[in-house]
Amino acid sequence: MADTESPKALGELAPANRRSLSEDVAERLRSAIVRGTFDPGQHLSEATLAEKFGVSRGPIREAFVELEREGLVTIERHRGARVTRLSQTDIDEIYEMRAALERLAIERAMRFATDDDFAAMDGAIATLKRAVKARKIHDVVECDVGFHDLIYRAARHSRLYAAWSNLRPQIETFLHSRSMDTGDYLKRAVLEHEELRDVIRGKSKKTAIAMIDEHLRSAHERLSQLSS
Repeated sequence: MADTESPKALGELAPANRRSLSEDVAERLRSAIVRGTFDPGQHLSEATLAEKFGVSRGPIREAFVELEREGLVTIERHRGARVTRLSQTDIDEIYEMRAALERLAIERAMRFATDDDFAAMDGAIATLKRAVKARKIHDVVECDVGFHDLIYRAARHSRLYAAWSNLRPQIETFLHSRSMDTGDYLKRAVLEHEELRDVIRGKSKKTAIAMIDEHLRSAHERLSQLSS
C-alpha cells in the first residue's frame, strides 16, 4: 500500500472542493426555514427543490439529512422532507440545554476571551443597535444570535461550540417566527447584550451566571407565551 505522504499517492488525490453542493443547498434551505420562508409542517419536495436549485436530487437528499440532524426537518420515506413543527416541549428542552451550555461558555469566555473577542462583541452590539433603531426584526435576531456565537467562540472549546452549532438553527427559527410579536424584545436587546459583554470583561463569575440565567429565562418565557 502506498504511503499517503508519497508524491505518487498525493498526486492521485483530486483537490478538495471548498464547499460541496449539498452544503450549499443545506445552507440555503436552512436560511429559508429559519427565516420562515417555509411554514412549520410544510412538505419539501426533492424534485421541486432540485429543479429550483438546478441540481440533481442527490444534493437535496444529503441536505435533508444534515437539516434533520439539526432538527429543522423530518425526512419522509420516498416523499422528501417536512419542516419540523416545534412544540412547547421542544422550547422547554432547547432552552434547558442552552442554559447549561451557555453557563459553561460564559465561564470559559471570562478566562480565555481576548481583546479581539471583545472588539468583535463591540462590533456586534453596534450592528444590533442599528438594527433595533431601524426596527428590522430579522436583522435584530441575527445580531442577537451572532453575539452569543461570539461568546461560544471566545470560550475556546471545540466540542462546546459544536453542541451550540447543532442547537443554534432551532433557536434562530423560534426567534424569527415569534419575537417580532413583542416590542419588549426590541426594547431590551441592546442593554442585555451590553451587560453580558461587560460582565464577561469584568470576570465576575457569580454575576455572569446569574445574568445569563435571567437572560435565557426571560427569552424562554417570552417564546412560551407567544407559542401558547
